Amino acid sequence: MGQDEQWLLAQLDALARDFAPTPAAETGQAPAAAPRPDEPASEDSHSPAAKKAAADKPHYHGHRQRLREKFLAASRAEALDTIADYELLELLLFLAIPQKDVKPLAKQLLAHFGSLGGVLTARPEALMSFPGIKDGVVVALKTVQVASLLMVREEVMNKPILSSWNRLLDYCHAAMAHRDIEQFRILFLDKKNCLIADELQQRGTVDHTPVYPREVVKRALELSACAVILVHNHPSGDPQPSPADIDMTRRIAEALRHVDISLHDHLVIARTGYASFKADGLL
Repeated sequence: MGQDEQWLLAQLDALARDFAPTPAAETGQAPAAAPRPDEPASEDSHSPAAKKAAADKPHYHGHRQRLREKFLAASRAEALDTIADYELLELLLFLAIPQKDVKPLAKQLLAHFGSLGGVLTARPEALMSFPGIKDGVVVALKTVQVASLLMVREEVMNKPILSSWNRLLDYCHAAMAHRDIEQFRILFLDKKNCLIADELQQRGTVDHTPVYPREVVKRALELSACAVILVHNHPSGDPQPSPADIDMTRRIAEALRHVDISLHDHLVIARTGYASFKADGLL
């Protein structure tokens, strides 16, 4: 389970308790009214009629409360990694779908998008292609995605990159690994190698993003940056740089060199990992 998913586990307890419907709303049944004085008492819980009524309840009756209790118990025991991804996704779906068994939908989403991260970063139109998913579900999922990303981003902004390199990789992975089109972003550093700006520069297709060295240089000068790190993703899942990636990086490095700005690294992010131009001897 990744860092962003672990954080989601730590936050969902309050969300689920604050916004989830009552057990009566979950099953679509109105609360039982108190009997009138002239009415006969209700059936005993051990009577044949009561047993039949219990047997006729949906299999998911009380499931939401049980899952919340499981989540709370895991939270108190600091064992949140025992919560399965589909259960975490169920807790999110509870917030927007009040009267339905959402376990099948959670499992369908995970099977289609490949992971919890894939679900959270999926485009709204892709999510809404599933029956039962409307605006409320998309808002719930996207809110958690953005909150998770901002949390990880706070760990690296205005801090020396060399002392927070792993956190930087976590942020880049959370921001880009599950995207279905290529994105190109630039991390701008000051003279102390602190991250002063993180900007998405271009969006492309499934296998190409146009990048112009002059635009990189222009923005670096506007921010008074002393160094930059280039980052882009490979939706294919393979982080190895392509010949086009290598050529583009060399052209950007040369353009930056003319204005005394260093290119510290170029990271290629994919679902399966990452590649570093510097570590691989390509810079």
